[in-house]
Amino acid sequence: MLPPMSSTEQTTPVVIYTDQFRIAGRIELLPGARLTDFIRNAADFIAVTDAAVADRDGKPMFSAAFLDVHKDRIELVVPAELLRPV
Repeated sequence: MLPPMSSTEQTTPVVIYTDQFRIAGRIELLPGARLTDFIRNAADFIAVTDAAVADRDGKPMFSAAFLDVHKDRIELVVPAELLRPV
């Protein structure tokens, strides 16, 4: 179980696609910050909490309270709230 967030922490639900995986989870993003700027300015790895990992076909693989995603492996990242069914 994750420790409770402090009042200064903000997380944003996102979906990240790599060449092999679809990762749904949360990243720490300050209120009003742009996701593009966050990714651009991040170090080599992006910390993702409450992660659910699936293959690119959507088959669930595992979940984790925390994982790091190498920034160079990210092909697509989108705030979960902006996803729409097709």
